[in-house]
Amino acid sequence: MTATLANPLAARDHARAMEGTLAEAMPIVPPVADDLPAEVAAQDLLWEETVAAGGYATRRLPRGARLRLIDLHGDACASILLFNAEMPSERLNVADTVKVQWNAYLGAGKLLLSDMGRVLMSILTDEAGTHDTFCGTSNAAINAAKYGEGRNSGAFPSGRDRFLLGAAKHGLGRRDVHPCVTLFKGARIESDGTITPEVGPFAPGRSLVLRAEMEVIVVIANVPHVLDPRPAWNVTPLRATAWRGAVTGEDDPVRQATPEGLRAFRNVEDYFRR
Repeated sequence: MTATLANPLAARDHARAMEGTLAEAMPIVPPVADDLPAEVAAQDLLWEETVAAGGYATRRLPRGARLRLIDLHGDACASILLFNAEMPSERLNVADTVKVQWNAYLGAGKLLLSDMGRVLMSILTDEAGTHDTFCGTSNAAINAAKYGEGRNSGAFPSGRDRFLLGAAKHGLGRRDVHPCVTLFKGARIESDGTITPEVGPFAPGRSLVLRAEMEVIVVIANVPHVLDPRPAWNVTPLRATAWRGAVTGEDDPVRQATPEGLRAFRNVEDYFRR
């Protein structure tokens, strides 16, 4: 038996001695980042976290906040859920996101729409170009069949179970885990209807920036893409950084890009006119 196990005071002292120790994947509290855009003041930083391979993260972000995600090593897979933070029964609707924009392939200028016709987040910049609105994420049975285990507490947790943990932080449950979009890993539909996964690995450091058009709850699961053909568990850490920003103005180019998108932004503005 080690000294720390035999002596609670020694265990306490050991734990306190770990103060300031940095791990590869962890939240930074209070948030600190040395690579914010030049126009962003340090005091506007809201969130700085590296999400572990197989991990999850969640945060409530105010309207106007920017969320930057970085695929640090080229094999991150950021499946995300979005909720209206004021009324979480309103949440991301992947089908409407696709059909309202007449486009199933996300990128800069595209919108993530709710089931009430409003924009939850918009994509401002995108260096990746490989995203997925078709396949969803893994569950325990899929992972057990592919990797030999799918327990949430095991070595190969599923995206759905990671979503359950993140949603629970906001008082949400199993029925609130809705279809997701996946960023940094793509899927394309071929002319014969087959799905071709685009899973890399890719060059490290690819990033994208999203803007919160409403006050949102974001839940991220960083697990292998559900159609990743590689037999091994392949996923690497993901970095999330968020800062305060201006609410979208009437002349914003993303807002004005299409009639369908403009309607969704007007629905947001009507909601906040209450």
